Amino acid sequence: MRLIKRMAAGLAAALLLGVLSGCGGRQGENIVFDSALEDAGSETHLTFFGFKYEALNVMAIEDALHRYMDTYPEVSISYDGIKSPAYFDVLEKRLATGNEDDVFMVDHERVLELGNQGKLADLSGLSTLDSFSELAKSQMDADGKVYYVPTSISAFGLYCNLDLLKQHGQTVPETLPELQAVCDYFVSEGIVPIVANNDISLKTVAIAKAMLPIYQSGHTAEDIARFNSGQADLAQALRPGFALVEQMLDRGWIDADEALQTAKTKDDLALFAKGDRPFMLTGAWAVSRLRDLEPGFQFEVHPYPILEDGSVLVINVDTRISVNADSPNVEQAKQFAEFMTQKDVMWEFVESQSSFSPLEENRLAKDKAIQSIGPYLNNGRSVLGSDDNLHFPIWDMTRQCVVELLEGGDADSATTLLDAQIAKWIHTEGDGAE
Repeated sequence: MRLIKRMAAGLAAALLLGVLSGCGGRQGENIVFDSALEDAGSETHLTFFGFKYEALNVMAIEDALHRYMDTYPEVSISYDGIKSPAYFDVLEKRLATGNEDDVFMVDHERVLELGNQGKLADLSGLSTLDSFSELAKSQMDADGKVYYVPTSISAFGLYCNLDLLKQHGQTVPETLPELQAVCDYFVSEGIVPIVANNDISLKTVAIAKAMLPIYQSGHTAEDIARFNSGQADLAQALRPGFALVEQMLDRGWIDADEALQTAKTKDDLALFAKGDRPFMLTGAWAVSRLRDLEPGFQFEVHPYPILEDGSVLVINVDTRISVNADSPNVEQAKQFAEFMTQKDVMWEFVESQSSFSPLEENRLAKDKAIQSIGPYLNNGRSVLGSDDNLHFPIWDMTRQCVVELLEGGDADSATTLLDAQIAKWIHTEGDGAE
């Protein structure tokens, strides 16, 4: 008999330990959870490691695990969650010590690295692959093999304090001139208008500004291939984005010292929740976390108003699940990945993250705070923050460039830094040169 109630209690406790116990060893597991699994008498036990640990995400994962084990009673599975970026340090340690899991979450950089090392199983045989959208498929099979399956499309947006804007006679900006006007107004009132964190806030602005022409060119694949081969200069292509970030800092829209110390979807949410700042730049998936802080004002999330004639949305084909190629249970692990990418199972997980589905379906997000984002998924004004067709981990590289800007650098120095990172990556990974 499957002990669902004990499983749920064990999973909650395991995840709590994962959050509290730091980054060493096998975080997030405890004897209560393992004991419940042993009692179930399953023939195979899988471990699933990921960077989702928030309550709503955990509940959706729990439900998926229970449904999977009800469908496949011969297999049991436990989940261990740690917040990123610490998660990736632990993942690398586990892989280096042979203590890796059967299933784990990855990002673009780890797909590049682990795929090249033969660490990721090819998932091209999963029956659910045909259900994915063309956008998702373009990322999953970028190099001819499917090394992961995505379970969401995440978006990054401008959080707007509607009450504060109304109090000051301002409106939600929809273009760069409108953003300039409202931000300059708040600066004149002695208010730093934008809360930014030290990770995703400003790099997504830079990518959105610089890369939209690539995604609107009509020959995106060819343009990206030219970046990979070195025929086109990716660092110089990003320079307009860095210049916009430099402008935002110079005009006082962002406090650079504050941003350097502000952790993503944690410290930034606490600052914004105080209610005295009109805007915040972070992931749309943080909507539920912000509500948990009971901010006391109405807010919405909008695409970035950084174009002369409108806005642009940054998205990622995200929450990527990979199977350990060296797992002794690789077939059962693939079976679990296939189960997780069924429509109804995935939708519950997507909804728990205030995100969008990577499947070919047209369900509208239930959360009204993010509904203004939805049309930008298909209106030609979206940019992939981390495109799998690009052979460089631009997501991590641009973060370092933004830190350079926050520490007093300019667009030229950020561009030079990115160029150096790309050269180092080509030298050390042997990837990016066709």
